[in-house]
Amino acid sequence: MTRFRPALAPLAIALLGFTAVPLPAAAAPPAACTPAVVASATTDARLTNLFTAYGNDNSRLDDWTGADGTYSLRLPSGKELWIFSDTFLGQVNADGSRPPVVEEGGTTVFLNNSFAVERDGRLSTIHDGTAAKPTAVMPPRDENHWYWAGDATLAGGIVEATYQEYERFGTGAWDWRWHRNVVARFAPGRLERPISVHDLPSGHGVAWASATLKDGGYTYVYGVEDLGSPKYMHLARVRGQSLLGTWEFLTAEGTWSRNETDSARIMSGVANEYSVTKVGSSYVLITHDTSEPLSPNIVAYTSCSPAGPFTGRQHVYTTPETGGNIFTYNAHAHPDVAGDGLVVSYNVNSFVNTDHYRDVTIYRPRFLDVTFR
Repeated sequence: MTRFRPALAPLAIALLGFTAVPLPAAAAPPAACTPAVVASATTDARLTNLFTAYGNDNSRLDDWTGADGTYSLRLPSGKELWIFSDTFLGQVNADGSRPPVVEEGGTTVFLNNSFAVERDGRLSTIHDGTAAKPTAVMPPRDENHWYWAGDATLAGGIVEATYQEYERFGTGAWDWRWHRNVVARFAPGRLERPISVHDLPSGHGVAWASATLKDGGYTYVYGVEDLGSPKYMHLARVRGQSLLGTWEFLTAEGTWSRNETDSARIMSGVANEYSVTKVGSSYVLITHDTSEPLSPNIVAYTSCSPAGPFTGRQHVYTTPETGGNIFTYNAHAHPDVAGDGLVVSYNVNSFVNTDHYRDVTIYRPRFLDVTFR
């Protein structure tokens, strides 16, 4: 059964010992910049067709037919790593339907996370286990826990992929909650299982990392405090490239603290997954608009600093799929992926689980090319 992302009850574990860290020159109050203005947003035909053709291809029966999450990372080899959360593997019927999952007597495999690698316009699926019995690249500890992917970064040639662990606490369809954040380290040549897994800050009800950004000698890590409505952006940073370094959190006073409980709400209206990208001299936040329920609108904000404030809300795109049982969510950018502008993806889903088996096209990412002036 495909799991969705409802309101997640935040944790409230108090950490003691506030340590204020002065803003370094790289994060000082920004100089004036020219805000990026959205000029157009059009369908990225290459990526849309690539994933459509790959998802429908039955040459392998242990590969990708649909997923959500849809983060990406350029590997040292030049290949593009696509990072997915809930994933369907298997075949596609001639009528565009998907067989039932294995547990229901079918041949479709459902995993909570997977990878795909793109090279020269060709995709290949990466999972652990075997072709006959695939398993997730980030394995759960037991049947009542699972991992959904966040953004990823490279550190010394190693992939550092963030994951949020969720846990089931009852028998109801919605009896599950966010539990903790971790980072899994993968060798680019052996992506089917992590080299190691490390805890990330998890004591303040913030799911890290909705997005990451390398800028000015730091890796910025953006998170979300999900109260259903509203959802709040939080921001941390680590000096250098690796997420295993010392984390500092942006406070309400604009200083940086090493205590996660000092992490401030920067703004509301962001989705669980979003992006911050350097465009020209400004930083562009792209997100689904969560200020209204099940919004079909993707919006952008700009700032002269990776730490905000993000202002000047602009409409980017209205997703045509939204309506009835179908909803769209978690738009974010892929700055390393080639396109006619800034590549942005969003996910499509249905509240009716049987829709995913009736029509394979629903549960696949869509791609846009967004241009600025």
